[in-house]
Amino acid sequence: MLKSLTGFELAQNNFSGSIPASIGNMSKLMKIYLTYNHLSGPIPSTLGNLTHLQSLQLGDNHLSGPLPKNLCKGGQLANLSVINNNLTGPIPPTLKNCKSLYRLQELDLSSNHLVGEIPKELGVLTLMFRLLLSDNQLSGKIPPEIGVLSNLQHLNLASNNLSGPIPNQLGDCSKLLDLNLNLSQNLLIGEIPQQLAKLHSLEILDLSHNVLNGSIPNSFNDLKSLTVVNISYNQLEGPIPNIKAFHEASFDDLRNNKGLCGNAIGLMPCAVAAASNGHRKSTKNRTRKSESIEAQLGEIFTLWGYNGRILYENIIEATEDFSSNNCIGSGGYGTVYKAALPIGEVVAVKKLHQSEDSMTSNNLKAFESEIHALSEIRHRNIVKLYGFCSYPKNSFLVYEFVERGSLREALNNKDEAMDLDWEKRLNVVKAVANALSYMHHDHSPPIIH
Repeated sequence: MLKSLTGFELAQNNFSGSIPASIGNMSKLMKIYLTYNHLSGPIPSTLGNLTHLQSLQLGDNHLSGPLPKNLCKGGQLANLSVINNNLTGPIPPTLKNCKSLYRLQELDLSSNHLVGEIPKELGVLTLMFRLLLSDNQLSGKIPPEIGVLSNLQHLNLASNNLSGPIPNQLGDCSKLLDLNLNLSQNLLIGEIPQQLAKLHSLEILDLSHNVLNGSIPNSFNDLKSLTVVNISYNQLEGPIPNIKAFHEASFDDLRNNKGLCGNAIGLMPCAVAAASNGHRKSTKNRTRKSESIEAQLGEIFTLWGYNGRILYENIIEATEDFSSNNCIGSGGYGTVYKAALPIGEVVAVKKLHQSEDSMTSNNLKAFESEIHALSEIRHRNIVKLYGFCSYPKNSFLVYEFVERGSLREALNNKDEAMDLDWEKRLNVVKAVANALSYMHHDHSPPIIH
């Protein structure tokens, strides 16, 4: 009787256990919807026997193991969604076989534990209009073959470990509406390709949390459809495009770059910035050797969108080269100093102990990824991380300055300890628990303290 079913929909229930392999015997199935359950175990490879299957949606379960290589054996699959599960392993290149009749049009594998590179074979799926692979552990370069997907409207590769430059070919995805490369765990490098300005339908552009450098292409002035933009946490400099999306961008969407200027909140006017940069250049006297060292290790430290090298010098000056006179605490990882910056901000600077100062190329990427994750924390019980620096001589973290000192100091002072009654102490414990709960359970990815 069940072999005559064309649709199998049991979404939004409390089913648990594994998906039975016998579903592969229901030869006429065209749709399988099992989302929002508590299903676990692997996706049965017998689903590849369903030659009429067009839509497979298994999102929001606890499925594990790799994505079966033969899912497209039937060739008719047009919609594949396995979002928010525990899938591991690589994305199988055999998905290219979903190209008969309907071809694969929607692929959503977001929020899993997939690894490896994005298969270049996806470039043959020319009817694809949604490609969502965010929040995984994918690595390698973005394949230029994605540029062949001329029908692509939504591309989300956020929160992976992708590296290398943004391929110019993305500019050929002429129907792209949502380019989301919010890669807090990635290290895309190089300049923003001017070819992206060909995406005249683009509405959302998120290139934040990368290591992109250079200036924003002048051709971006043609992106009139753009409504939301985020280019924060890069090393971009120069004027922002003269369009509404950039002018109305919040400071958080532009912050932590090397030297952006223009008509937007938190940025200096470009004429002033140019004059200021010229003055800085004429008053500095750096040797070629020091410039070479800095170039090798990169100008990692950025804070509030201002020039990282200048702030590095400001902090050295404000702490009197980390003089003990400015020391306000010490711990297992470093010594903390108070620093009043020329821009009017008082910060706490934690200088890492010498054993952690030696930033090699092998662990620098891991250090950067962790710092980017920490900088995204927004919780009332956790001090804000503003920025960091990893120069050869000094490695330090820059935090929000907490005026009243540490809990240990309060408890060791008789008068302050008397003021800290049991109700206040209980509130302190609750606040710590709230902060840890946020880091462990509410932040994505979890941060274990």
